[in-house]
Amino acid sequence: MELLKKANNKAQTDKNSGFGTNANSYGGRFVNKNGTPNIEKTGMHFLRRISWYHTMIDMPNWKFMLILFSFYISINFVFAVIYYAIGIEHLDGIAKSGSEWTQFGQAYFFSAQTFTTVGYGHISPTGFLTSALSAAEALIGLLSFAIATGLFFGRFSKPTAFLKFSHNALISPYGEGKALMIRLVPFKNTNFTDAKANITLGMSVEEDGKRTNAFYTLDLELNSINALSLSWTLVHPITESSPLYNFTEEDFKETHGEILVFITTFDDMFSNTVAARTSYTFEEIIYGAKFETMYNRSKDGSKTILHLDKLNHYNSVNL
Repeated sequence: MELLKKANNKAQTDKNSGFGTNANSYGGRFVNKNGTPNIEKTGMHFLRRISWYHTMIDMPNWKFMLILFSFYISINFVFAVIYYAIGIEHLDGIAKSGSEWTQFGQAYFFSAQTFTTVGYGHISPTGFLTSALSAAEALIGLLSFAIATGLFFGRFSKPTAFLKFSHNALISPYGEGKALMIRLVPFKNTNFTDAKANITLGMSVEEDGKRTNAFYTLDLELNSINALSLSWTLVHPITESSPLYNFTEEDFKETHGEILVFITTFDDMFSNTVAARTSYTFEEIIYGAKFETMYNRSKDGSKTILHLDKLNHYNSVNL
């Protein structure tokens, strides 16, 4: 199949896609489902190409908390080992009659009290080395908690586009023809206004005997809305000017292509513009389907009920 013939000649190639045209240099999809670029960076030392602040801000909550607790437990273990190596006799208040494990445990909890600057007072350092070590640990503890507090604040205060996209894109009936449809919905108690959408089609095609990436901007029925309170179905009418005009169900199965979705909207709560991204490979496009309605009137007629669990629900239809 000649893919360039399938992509309608009236469609304008997008030169500003931000992705290279050399198909042989690309592996996998352009954008992951969660919106992150499908790129692994090398050629520079790991510590220089990783932003630890951004990594800690963006990682899942469970991983963030696991790192904090692991760091807290580990650093106190290290200090407890040093206290024990200097000598338990330099920690006034530790029971000398207990086993070595008991004494080490007391040194560990003394380290925890010093690190957090709690200082219950029943154990105190004596001697220069132990006193200097406890003073250094208290300083490290203060700095560590300051960093952890900053990270907590950064995670809570970071503007985020709390938008969910449908798992599949659909080819659905539209007027006298058909259209590509993608649905998204806000799922938190935030208010979004001035939402704008941009969809780009990327395909690997053969041109002059060479594989190349071709990108096309897909026109939308509505590319912006004033308020994003309910679900929003992005509709690309497949007309004669669309690069998908000649595509059949078999073409979607046989062609290597990807739909790139970019959303920007204004978050009233943070008074800031936020963005969300996702993509759909041709394998994730359902041919001959229509989304079910996600919202309906409440029983008393006073509210509109938005059913978030119906985001991915669709019915099969004939095209």
